[in-house]
Amino acid sequence: MELSRIIDLFLFAIPSLITGVIAYYFFREHTKNEDGRRRFLLKKDMQVSAMPLRLQAYERMAIFLERITPSKLIVRTQPISSDKDAYESLLIQSIEQEFEHNLSQQIYISDKCWNIITTAKNTTIQLIRKASLLEKTDTANKLREVVLTEMMDRHSPSDAALAFIKEEVSDMW
Repeated sequence: MELSRIIDLFLFAIPSLITGVIAYYFFREHTKNEDGRRRFLLKKDMQVSAMPLRLQAYERMAIFLERITPSKLIVRTQPISSDKDAYESLLIQSIEQEFEHNLSQQIYISDKCWNIITTAKNTTIQLIRKASLLEKTDTANKLREVVLTEMMDRHSPSDAALAFIKEEVSDMW
């Protein structure tokens, strides 16, 4: 009698155990889906609020690149004296100040884009330094002339970076 009673209890317990296991897996999957849905909605909301900040960062970096384009930089930055070294330092200082003013924008743009912008800045500085080292460059006005002549023959380093920014922003849509 005892054995048949244990078997009966066991037979009654099997459907309960099966139902419990199914309920456990159902609720576990349901909880995972709900967590995923909440994360998705949170990420979506964050993207909506972050998008204007990201676009503003790209805009500011585009302005930075436009401002350090050698032809525009030279027109905007007049030499104080005829000393070419002082003018070279003034141009480089102007580029560095613009860059430092926009340093915080790097958190909103991709690493690749930031590296391209930094390379454009450094290449522009190198262009100015190389022009200053030429023998024919003996005054600040001659430095301006040499840099402008150099820029007539080729594209500005900022142009490539600006094209990359435009491409990256268009990919956001």
